[in-house]
Amino acid sequence: MARKSTREMIDAAKARIDNLSVEQVKAELAANLKAVLVDVREQEELVRGGKIPGSVHVPRGRLEFSLDSTMKERGTPLEDDQRIILHCAGGGRSAMAAAALKEMGFTNIAHLEMGFNGWKEAGEAIDQVEEPDWSGGS
Repeated sequence: MARKSTREMIDAAKARIDNLSVEQVKAELAANLKAVLVDVREQEELVRGGKIPGSVHVPRGRLEFSLDSTMKERGTPLEDDQRIILHCAGGGRSAMAAAALKEMGFTNIAHLEMGFNGWKEAGEAIDQVEEPDWSGGS
């Protein structure tokens, strides 16, 4: 079996999911009270660049575990019938994550095709994120 490139994997994922523009995401979030925007970037990326207001952060490496009701790690406040719109920095990780969630049986999945970078370039609002305090102290 020939090895696939990351670009081939992303293109295959995008062929199976809804790829939304910034305007489409804004419209869906405004019109659908059950729609949720999930940021799959790493914590460091949020601290460095900010986040889309109202988005829920679930790092890509934990996404499937967080949404699987049979796993101990479940804890992401998402309902099975919600419209889940994923995003990462540029659209690659979120496309593959959306395809994985479809494979898990989630049916109302999409992703922000241009990612956080496209959102920011479009001049949309960004919330700053502070470095978390991992010390456990007060």
